[in-house]
Amino acid sequence: MSENEVQEQDEGIKLFGEWSFEGIEVRDIGLKRYLNVDPVYLPHTGGRHEARKFRKSNLSIVERLINNLLKPGSSGGAKGRVTSSVKTALKIINLKTGRNPIEVIVRAVENSAPNEDTTRIGYGGVVYRLAVDCSPQRRIDLALRYIVTGIKTQTFGNRKAFEEIIADQLIGAANHDNNNFAIRRKQEVERIALSSR
Repeated sequence: MSENEVQEQDEGIKLFGEWSFEGIEVRDIGLKRYLNVDPVYLPHTGGRHEARKFRKSNLSIVERLINNLLKPGSSGGAKGRVTSSVKTALKIINLKTGRNPIEVIVRAVENSAPNEDTTRIGYGGVVYRLAVDCSPQRRIDLALRYIVTGIKTQTFGNRKAFEEIIADQLIGAANHDNNNFAIRRKQEVERIALSSR
């Protein structure tokens, strides 16, 4: 074995060879089983999760973020470009906060995940909304959707680089900043659900 191989074994698997997954813990008990922080070097599974239901919860949270940035189909086939943008954004997060960027992503998803939502119920020709609890899988899906929507809306007409916008949105959501799009959207959804009880 060479010195590099021994060093890699001692340090463990790191995301992009830079950030360790050690010590990263999901604080939200409800999301613990569905928010995957297992060590992975490159967040790219090639769609192996598509064949079975709920298998997407086995994907790394970083890959789920990248996949959501690819939606809708206009960015299709550009996963390599988006992955390198996210990699650069993680470096920016590390420089700005001094924290592990994987932990920042986990905190951003936890803070952006709504606990309650509303559903439409039609009864005798009258449609009204009823508050319901969100399942953990849907909470993560909605949190990622809100974060990505915030990134996309801020990207247009902005001089900032795409990577900087990704970093700013993730840091804002992780710090529970009320000016952040994902946090505002979560609060709005929960407020509507509260009034629909």
